[in-house]
Amino acid sequence: MKQKKLSSTLPHMLLSLGLVSIIAAALLGGMYMITKEPIAAIEKQTRIEAIRRVAPPFDNDPEADASKFATASGDTCIVYPALLKGKFNGAAVSCRSMEGFAGEITIMCGFTATGEVKDYQVLSHAETPGLGSKMQLWFRDPQGARSVLGKNPAKTNFYVVKDKAQHGEIDGITAATISSRAFLGALRDAFQAYMDYQKFEAAKSSQLSVREESTPDSNSRPS
Repeated sequence: MKQKKLSSTLPHMLLSLGLVSIIAAALLGGMYMITKEPIAAIEKQTRIEAIRRVAPPFDNDPEADASKFATASGDTCIVYPALLKGKFNGAAVSCRSMEGFAGEITIMCGFTATGEVKDYQVLSHAETPGLGSKMQLWFRDPQGARSVLGKNPAKTNFYVVKDKAQHGEIDGITAATISSRAFLGALRDAFQAYMDYQKFEAAKSSQLSVREESTPDSNSRPS
């Protein structure tokens, strides 16, 4: 008696794998849609809290008044102006560096109206625990030349002391020079964006004044 030849199972395997892939993709897509809004809400709340922590006092909505500025490193910083009774009182600036030991470092830095660092927050990083991860506390420590608080990047060289060519004036984290350089680089970019914002606003005010001066006063027109 001849045995019946079994049909190839390859088409069935491919079909099964295809169905599993489709189902997995659908589940991942569904999870993304479910978690997208909650994650965005958490990120926004974290951003708002960081602005409140680092910026000078304000009574406006910094997020609504925010502006983006390109940096010399090719990235983008976001300036959140702090206005108090209609007057510029400083700003919080969100910026990042991709030069960390483990990649991206994102910060929020607050500047006073005269350009001094009021405070800062490290929003995200993947630096080595116990080394680069110390940046949240290290650069506010008054010991030696560690702290950046109260210093103006236009007057103090925000480079690590080891960077002799740049005449660095900030003590880097011990055994974490790469992380320190990335952090200070993000601060320099943030300060440049802060200055660009002020120049932009000054130019805008100047243009507005010119328009107002060139507009004839209806009361002075001859009858």
